[in-house]
Amino acid sequence: MTKWMWLGIFAAGLLDLGTVGATPLITDDEARLPPPKGAISANTRGILRGPKVEVISPNEAAHSPLRLQLKFESFGGARIDIESVKVLYLRTPNVDLTARVKPFIQAGGIDMPDAELPPGEYLVRVDVKDSDGRPGSVSFMLRVSP
Repeated sequence: MTKWMWLGIFAAGLLDLGTVGATPLITDDEARLPPPKGAISANTRGILRGPKVEVISPNEAAHSPLRLQLKFESFGGARIDIESVKVLYLRTPNVDLTARVKPFIQAGGIDMPDAELPPGEYLVRVDVKDSDGRPGSVSFMLRVSP
């Protein structure tokens, strides 16, 4: 083979890698797990000093891959403890998504630009603590269109 053929094969391989950019958040097998009993999404909170977790995106049904963006806010001079962040897909049994999301966690929140999920509805809970050990949490529904 000539060097031009090798270069063409190499370039084709690089182009193929560019299409694989989405990061799996929930697999097809996990999506088929049975729902937990009595689980509901909740975004209300009382007067607490613990951190607040706000869902920024998606705020409506979206196509996969989608941008998963959450904002963390701490109070009283405390900082977000990014090592305390835990992300769960609420099923029976629950699926821990923390390792999949970890590269996208920062003190200001989670920004996962290309989360890949099969079509459906997914109840997700995010727990976080601040540097004073106070907890904050949010549960929300991710809706993925076919």
